[in-house]
Amino acid sequence: MLPSCPLCGSSSVLLHTLLNRNYFRCSQCKSAFADPSNHLSYDDEESRYLEHNNDIYDPGYRDFVKPIIETVLSKFLPEHEGLDFGAGTGPVISQMLTENGYCIKQFDPFFCNKPEVLTRQYDYIVCCEVIEHFHNPYREFIQLKSLLKPGGMLICMTDIFYDDIDFAKWYYKNDPTHVFFYHPTSLSFIKAEFGFTSYMLNGRVIRFEA
Repeated sequence: MLPSCPLCGSSSVLLHTLLNRNYFRCSQCKSAFADPSNHLSYDDEESRYLEHNNDIYDPGYRDFVKPIIETVLSKFLPEHEGLDFGAGTGPVISQMLTENGYCIKQFDPFFCNKPEVLTRQYDYIVCCEVIEHFHNPYREFIQLKSLLKPGGMLICMTDIFYDDIDFAKWYYKNDPTHVFFYHPTSLSFIKAEFGFTSYMLNGRVIRFEA
């Protein structure tokens, strides 16, 4: 039996096989996802992240996250409270926003596992190169929405899986920690299912408004 979509629960079809790893396409929200039975273990996933050289002062790394920074600076003031969800080994977004006088907390299940920061709500949450790692995106988006104040904003950055992408040649799937790929239809589902008032897609940046 083929796995159901981890986001919307619908049926799937086989999309691609790479080595011993299968990828499926959701019949409804059009997302693509790796076979859950092929997901890395916690320790192997952590080891993979530790291979990343995320120097928070590296100009290239800072330039990479600039779309997130610019979105926060344009939509929020320093007195607004933010959460860097999935901050990783090099929390460059937190560093850059702090340099601009902003107050932002960090959470990461591997490198900054502080459950206490998930017991309150925030004006904005940033997820930069995070949501493609979600093993259970339905559960994760329930949590993210619950962490936003009314009128708050969830700001994500990821590669979008468009219909014209040749999945077999798509670089983004090759990272074994990338397990879920969002189509514009997936984003519409997230907006409706989790009670966001709107969403906007601009390049690789997605804004969900609570």
